[in-house]
Amino acid sequence: MVKLTDLLASTWLIPLASGASQSFLTSTTTSQPQFTIPASADVGAQLIANIDDPQAVNAQSACPGYKASNVQHSPRGFSASLQLAGKPCNVYGTDIDSLALSVEYQDSNRLNIQILPTYVDASNASWYLLSETLVPRPKASSNASVSQSDFLVSWSNEPSFNFKVVRKATGDVLFDTEGTVLVYEDQFIEFVTALPDEYNLYGLGEHITQLRLHRNSNLTIYASDDGTPLDSNIYGQHPFYLDTRYYKVDAQNGTHIPVKSSEADASQEYVSSSHGVFLRNAHGLEILLRPQKLIWRTLGGGIDLTFYSGPTQADVTRQYLTSTVGLPAMQQYSTLGFHQCRWGYNNWSELADVVANFEKFEIPLEYIWTDIDYMLGYRNFENDPNRFSYSEGEEFLNDLHDSGRYYVPIVDSALYIPNPENASDAYPTYDRGAADDVFLKNPDGSLYIGAVWPGYTVFPDWHHPKAVDYWTNELVIWSKKVAFDGVWYDMSEVSSFCVGSCGSGNLTLNPAHPPFLLPGEPGDIIYDYPEAFNITNATEAASASAGAASQAAATATTTSTSVSYLRTTPTPGVRNVEHPPYVINHDQEGHDLSVHAVSPNATHVDGVEDYDVHSTFGHQGLNATYQALLEVWSHQRRPFIIGRSTFAGSGKWAGHWGGDNYSKWWSMYYSISQALSFQLFGIPMFGADTCGFTGNSDEELCNRWMQLSAFFPFYRNHNELSTIPQEPYRWASVIEASKTAMRIRYAILPYFYTLLDLAHTTGSTVMRALAWEFPNDPTLASVETQFLLGPSIMVIPVLEPQADTVKGVFPGVGHGEVWYDWYTQTAVDAKPGVNTTIPAPLGHIPVYVRGGSVLPMQEPALTTRETRQTPWALLTALGSNGTASGQLYLDDGESVYPNATLHVNFTASQSSLRSSARGTWHERNPLANVTVLGVSKEPSAVTLNGQRVSPGSIGYNSTSQVLFVGGLQNLTAGGAWAKNWVLEW
Repeated sequence: MVKLTDLLASTWLIPLASGASQSFLTSTTTSQPQFTIPASADVGAQLIANIDDPQAVNAQSACPGYKASNVQHSPRGFSASLQLAGKPCNVYGTDIDSLALSVEYQDSNRLNIQILPTYVDASNASWYLLSETLVPRPKASSNASVSQSDFLVSWSNEPSFNFKVVRKATGDVLFDTEGTVLVYEDQFIEFVTALPDEYNLYGLGEHITQLRLHRNSNLTIYASDDGTPLDSNIYGQHPFYLDTRYYKVDAQNGTHIPVKSSEADASQEYVSSSHGVFLRNAHGLEILLRPQKLIWRTLGGGIDLTFYSGPTQADVTRQYLTSTVGLPAMQQYSTLGFHQCRWGYNNWSELADVVANFEKFEIPLEYIWTDIDYMLGYRNFENDPNRFSYSEGEEFLNDLHDSGRYYVPIVDSALYIPNPENASDAYPTYDRGAADDVFLKNPDGSLYIGAVWPGYTVFPDWHHPKAVDYWTNELVIWSKKVAFDGVWYDMSEVSSFCVGSCGSGNLTLNPAHPPFLLPGEPGDIIYDYPEAFNITNATEAASASAGAASQAAATATTTSTSVSYLRTTPTPGVRNVEHPPYVINHDQEGHDLSVHAVSPNATHVDGVEDYDVHSTFGHQGLNATYQALLEVWSHQRRPFIIGRSTFAGSGKWAGHWGGDNYSKWWSMYYSISQALSFQLFGIPMFGADTCGFTGNSDEELCNRWMQLSAFFPFYRNHNELSTIPQEPYRWASVIEASKTAMRIRYAILPYFYTLLDLAHTTGSTVMRALAWEFPNDPTLASVETQFLLGPSIMVIPVLEPQADTVKGVFPGVGHGEVWYDWYTQTAVDAKPGVNTTIPAPLGHIPVYVRGGSVLPMQEPALTTRETRQTPWALLTALGSNGTASGQLYLDDGESVYPNATLHVNFTASQSSLRSSARGTWHERNPLANVTVLGVSKEPSAVTLNGQRVSPGSIGYNSTSQVLFVGGLQNLTAGGAWAKNWVLEW
C-alpha cells in the first residue's frame, strides 16, 4: 500500500522545470531553437468596464424609450409597431427608430415576446437575428391561444412603452418593465424587469458562483478561456434563469402571501411557484442583479424572450428543453464509469502503467484519457510517432478494449498551419481544409491566423457548408489509426493566444511556443497546494513556500502602478465590433474582446462576424463532432463528447466538464452549484476535474473530492502538467475512500442510467438542488452544500479541511419524509430545518436514501461491463406510510437507436413489493436479494409469487427495522425481470 510519507519523499513533490519544456520541444518538428510568440501579442486595449466607470452614461436617464402603435390582435397574441419616443440618445451605438413587437402565446405553458428592428436586410441581419439553423426558435403548438395560456401580457405607453407578464392563476407579476425605458441600439440593448424582495434566481451561466444568485451581482455572459475565476464569465453562454417564489396561503380566502426565504420556518406549510425566462441572444451579455430588479444588457442582437410557466422547477426545465433547446443526448452506459486523465502522460507505456495500477489496487477504471501530450507538435489528428506511435497504440488499445475499458483523446478547436519554408512541415489536415476553403477569414478575405498550442493556427468556419464534412473526414481518417471511444473537445470559446490575425506574415516562424511559460518551465514551477496543507504537511509546505518566494523574486518585473484605461465612445453610423462603445465586464485583460480569443471581426463565409455569434463557436463544434462520431461508428454507437464551451442546446450532443479548476477547497465547494446549474441548462452529463486541475492536490482534498465526484454523472480525475500525480492510488487513504464511494456508485449504476434516460426522454434533471425537489420549503432556497441524485439519494459531503463532522438538513422530516443512512440502513433522527451534525471522518461521505424509494442495484466491479454481468438486488426504503416506488431502464448501453429496451416499475405497499416490466430487452441476470428498510415487525414468512422463500435466506434486524431477503437466484433464474412478480412479507 502506498503511504503518504513515501509520496512526500518522492522526486515529484516539487516538480522539476525540465518536464514541461521537454514535453513541448519533443513534440515539435524542428531541431532549431523554437520561436516564442511574444507575450505582447496577447495584450489588447485597456478598456474600462462600464459598470466600473463613474462617468458612464446611464441609458435609463438619457434615452427616450418607445411608443407602441398599430396594435394587431390574433388568437395567439398581438403585434405592434414601436417608434422612438424622442430624440435618439445614441449612448452606446446608433438608436433604432422603428421596432416590431410580437407577442405569441405558443402553448399553455409557454410565451414568446420578440422585439426586432422593423427594417432588416441581408447586410445587417446577423446584427439582430440569430440564425434559426444555428439556434432554433420554439414554435407555437397548433392549439395555442390567448385563452388557453397560463400567462397574460399587458402593455402601456405611459410614460413610454412597457409591458407586464402575469401568471393568470395567481395574478403574480412575473416580468415587469414599468417605470423603465427600452434602449435599443445597433450595439447595445437594455431592458429592466422588476423583481420581488428577496428573489430566488438560479442559472444565468456559465459562472463559478453560488447556486442561488447573489442579489447584488454583475453577471457577464460571454465565452472565454480563463480558467475558473469566481463570479466572472467563463466558457459557455446560457442566458436562462429559474425564478422561484414562496407563499403562505391565507386560510380564509386562499390568496397567496409572499414569503421571504430568510424568514421561513421549515415546520410550517408553504407553497411555491417557479417560472423560467430564456433570452435567445448570442452576443455578449451583462445581467445586473439589483434589489428588486434585473437589468439585461447586450452588445447586439434582438430581444427574443421565452417564458415557461412551470409551476415547479421540474416543469420549467422540461418545458425549456422539450420546446426550445432540445433534450440531452443519451450517454453510453460505460461513460458512468470512472475516468482518469492528466496533462503529462508522456507515452502509451505510462498509460498502461496507470491502468495496471488501478487493477493492482482494485480501483474501478473505465476510461483512460490523454491531454495534448499525444499530439505531434500539438496538432489535431496526428500522433507523436516517438511517444504515441500508431503501432504501439494499436496494441495498447486492443488490450484496453479487451479488458472492458475505453480511451478518449483531446481534440482542440484550432488547426496548425504549416511553415511554408519548411518542406518537411507537412500537415495534410490543413491542406484538405485549405482545399475546401473552410477556415475563418479576416474582413478583407485573407485567412485569419491566430495562435494556440501548435503555434500559428487557423480555425474551422462552422458556417461553411463543407465544414462539418471536413471535420468528419478528419476524425474518420484518424479513427482508422487510433481506435478512440469519444472526443474531448477543448479550447472552443474559441481561444487564441494572440490579438488579431497575428500569424499573418509570421508563418515562417512555425511551429511556435505559446506566449507564456508552460507549467514546469523555469519561472513557472508549481508550488501551490490546498488550503490547510501547511497543517497536515508543515515541512513540505514550508519548502514550497520558500520555493514560491524565490521564484517570485527571480521573475519579478517592474510595472507601472497606473493603468491608462480607454473609454470607448460611439461614432454615429459606425459599428465598432472590436471595441464596442459599451464595455462588458469581460474577464480577459483590459476587458478587450480580442484578448485570448479570435477577434470579433473574424468573418465567416456568410459574412457574419464573430462578434455576432462568438459564444456559439464551441456549440457548433460540438455538433460537428457529434455528426463526425456518428460516421466514425457507422451510426451504431452513441457519440461520447465532453466539451468545454457550450451554448443553450449543446446538451443535445455533449456533456461538459467544469474546466480548469483549482486544487483548492473552494473549487470543490463550487463544483456542486456549477453542476446543478448545468442540470437547468439541459447538460446533465457534468463533472469537475476531481482533486483539482491547477496546482498540486494533497491527500485530504483528494480524499474528500474523489468521494464527492462519485455522485456526479461525469466522474473524472484530471490535473495539470508538472503538478504532482493525483491518481487515487497515490495515497493509501484515498484508495480506500475512493473504493468506498465507488462501491456505492457502481452498485447504483442502474439507477444512474435510468436517470440519464429520463433526462434524455423527458427533460428531467439527474442532480437536483434540495429546493427543487422540495419546492414548498423556503428554507432550502440557498442550500448548495448538499444535493440529491435523482429523487432518492442525498449526499452531504465535507467541503472544508480539517473537519471530521459536517452539518446537513433533512428536508421534509416535519412533513412525513423519512431518510435512511446508506451505511447503517437506519432511519435518521432529525428535526425540521435544523442543521444536524453528522460524523464524517476522513474517508466517509454521508449518503442517505429517501423513504419511498426502490433502488435497483448490481454488484460493484472494476468495469461497467463486469458490473452488468452480476446478479440484481433491490433496496426498498419504505416511506412513513409504508409505501415505495422506483423504476429501471435498460438497453444494450450504446446503440443510438436500441433494438430492444426494458422498463421496469417497482411499487411497494401493504407488506409487498411488485415488479412489472415491459419491453423486449432480455435481462438474463437473476435477482439475488431484496432489502427492505423501515419494516416495523418481523414477518412470519416471505413469498415470491406465492412460492415460499427459505427461512435460512431471510434476516430481520428489529433494532434497525431492516428485512433482508436473499436466495432469490433460483426463483428468478430466467432473469430478474423476465416475469412480473410479487414479493410478500
